[in-house]
Amino acid sequence: MKYFIYSIIVVLFAGCSDFLEDYSQDLVIPKTVSDLNEVILGSGYLPSSEVKDLARGTVGWWLHILDDDVNTVIMHTANTSNEYVYLNTTYYGYYTWQYEVGRDYDQKNLSGDNALWDELYSRINTTNIILNELKNVSQALPQEKLDALTLQGECLFLRAQFYLVLVNVYANAYDPETAASTLGVPLKLTHYVEHDKDKNTQFERASVAEVYAQIVDDLKVSVKCFQQSPQTRSFYRASEAAARLLLSRVYLYMQDWKNARVAAEDFLKLRRDLYNFNSLTDPEAVAISENSVEVLFSQGSLSLQNDITGLGGNFCVTKDLYRLYEEADCRRDLYFSNASEIDSIGLGRKYKRGVYRSNVSDFWLLRTAEGYLNMAEACAMSDDPGTASEYLNRLRRNRIAEYRDIEYSAADITEAVREERRKELCFEGHRWFDLRRYAVCRKAPFKKVIEHMFSVYDWDNRREFKHGEVYSLQENDLAYTFAIPKSVLEFDIGMQDNPREQRGYSHLIYRSAGGAGDEK
Repeated sequence: MKYFIYSIIVVLFAGCSDFLEDYSQDLVIPKTVSDLNEVILGSGYLPSSEVKDLARGTVGWWLHILDDDVNTVIMHTANTSNEYVYLNTTYYGYYTWQYEVGRDYDQKNLSGDNALWDELYSRINTTNIILNELKNVSQALPQEKLDALTLQGECLFLRAQFYLVLVNVYANAYDPETAASTLGVPLKLTHYVEHDKDKNTQFERASVAEVYAQIVDDLKVSVKCFQQSPQTRSFYRASEAAARLLLSRVYLYMQDWKNARVAAEDFLKLRRDLYNFNSLTDPEAVAISENSVEVLFSQGSLSLQNDITGLGGNFCVTKDLYRLYEEADCRRDLYFSNASEIDSIGLGRKYKRGVYRSNVSDFWLLRTAEGYLNMAEACAMSDDPGTASEYLNRLRRNRIAEYRDIEYSAADITEAVREERRKELCFEGHRWFDLRRYAVCRKAPFKKVIEHMFSVYDWDNRREFKHGEVYSLQENDLAYTFAIPKSVLEFDIGMQDNPREQRGYSHLIYRSAGGAGDEK
């Protein structure tokens, strides 16, 4: 195979800074650790931007509309300010789990499905380049060595987080008995561009087990780097706490309950602060913001700033989720709000609403509440319902008014932990991945049929509601795993795709005289 050394290509770092010195017309060479720090900021971390609509959010925004926490709304007339009818175009294919996720409702246009793949592999490539270049820049001074360790930790953390998303989108969920033989995603760990003109396939799909092993290794080394050179910057940069929390999540996905418990314990020794929602008396206060003591790490934008309104032409929160919260649970009235005019539920003050450049993400986010839930799950699955109950109670005391501790039995604790996880982490990018892993959980499998009602409006004639089409995602449905993007298969002709099926609606729903909202 012929290798082309990918030193640093000017285009990759366009607009980053003028710190790079030209080496030739095409190449530039970083001189210091500080130079590489600028590179990771510009091409490693996902940027935050102003988001007007979900479809313009950070890559992976569509993961918010796949699960059982969201539906569309039945309303006589669509009440949406969208300049572009995203419901019929961009959202339809994802929301109804279509064979071609980029296909619009009218079956006239097909958008690309490669944005997430391209974006994450591009940033993975940046981390690979930086990791290689760290060996070539000056580390003569003690501070330069410490800065290099911090940067190494950040690169490994980012690479692990990006691969965790990729393998959970484009491969089947981790099953300990089959992970070694299940196709994952390509592992790109080199700093150069591999290309052999005589081969149809440049990259092979590594097994799910191999991808997870790399993720675990990256996070472990990342932790060691931060231990030697702690992160002193804000939560917009990776840190030891963030790496330990993500590692505990990875072990849960792997059903490695023993290591998940150790990782969660290690994390909670570093960070255990919880935001007491009982103290949120300000009607303008939000649950998750840059000021929360719980936020450990965030990158990218808040994609849900203006969506899930509960209004016609948009999405709503399912009543199935809403009804899980007891009346004394502060999260119910904080996270959600009833849309005016109709009986439908929208997102409330979980995040700040409106059009602005967001300070926290609703997907690429890590916060301490997850640490308590990871610990509770690891203990529940390790036949320690007492400790699992203890960590659930610690979280709930900060969420529910006048809360009284509950001691769960071994028979009840798993369901309690999963329900609490759904309530606490809703609309943070967890639910879809959790449903996938619950389905293959060896100790306590859980599967369900999900139904999405797609509201059809006459967008050309006063935006009147016509009918609802109900689409079903069955247990063990192939649509739980996304197809490899078409552009990737066109380049790597020999790469094996993931099978998906054509999908139509099962039945229609018509609006009753006084009906509105979702029926779930």
